[in-house]
Amino acid sequence: MRTDLRARDKASVEDVKEYWDRRPCNVRHSKRALATREYFDEVETRRYFVEPHIPGFAQFKRWKGKKVLEVGCGIGTDAVNFARAGALYTGVELSQASLDLAKKRFEIFGLHGNFVLCNAEQLSHFFSTGTFDLVYAFGVIHHTPDQRAVTEEIRKVIREDGEFRCMLYAKNSWKQIMIDEGFDQPEAQANCPIATVYTLKMIRELFSGLFGLVSVEQTHIFPYVIEKYVRFDYEWQPWFREMPREMFQALERSLGWHYLVVARPQLRAHAAI
Repeated sequence: MRTDLRARDKASVEDVKEYWDRRPCNVRHSKRALATREYFDEVETRRYFVEPHIPGFAQFKRWKGKKVLEVGCGIGTDAVNFARAGALYTGVELSQASLDLAKKRFEIFGLHGNFVLCNAEQLSHFFSTGTFDLVYAFGVIHHTPDQRAVTEEIRKVIREDGEFRCMLYAKNSWKQIMIDEGFDQPEAQANCPIATVYTLKMIRELFSGLFGLVSVEQTHIFPYVIEKYVRFDYEWQPWFREMPREMFQALERSLGWHYLVVARPQLRAHAAI
């Protein structure tokens, strides 16, 4: 039976926009004055400390001189790293509050980029067919009502020899187990309107007929005591702290919250996972 990835939830795009406008993703990653150089530096340091797999997945330096579209740029942490590496960067964002911070960030650091306020389900209304060498969406698609529509729109604006890199939440994960048991929630702030969790079957269906899957890897278990983490104290939960690090990494590969997906347009796909 085929999974319906269109309008999976009753929440609307406007509900999603209002949610992220109230508290942009990672906006509390620093206690410094908002939108200052020191604030943005601390936000970046914390993001990559807590999610160290991001730079290796994004491969910032690889995209020097290439046209990069980030779907859901948030407050611009990955954005500035694409731009610093020499990418011809464009970011789209549904949340005006997030987009304003990303623009301010580029201004402070003297970086060049193009920013567009738009719904990712309508990318082709803003960009020409076959424009981008890379489309990157880290933790974004699973928050929109029509996830198949976003993928279809990405297929329109990516080059035939381009690459699509995205992160999707994993259903078979430690975090989802904790959510199901009432010990956790998908996002730092409560009541996220939409946060779809994916199986491998659902990923294949999301990309079917549009992209060929090159690789799908699972990673990232948040190990910290949350009450201390919010105070910038990085103490591991005792059950993770006592594990040999190799064992914890093995657990991440099987029960990580993040599916890291690499895909190429269907006709040029290297492999079918």
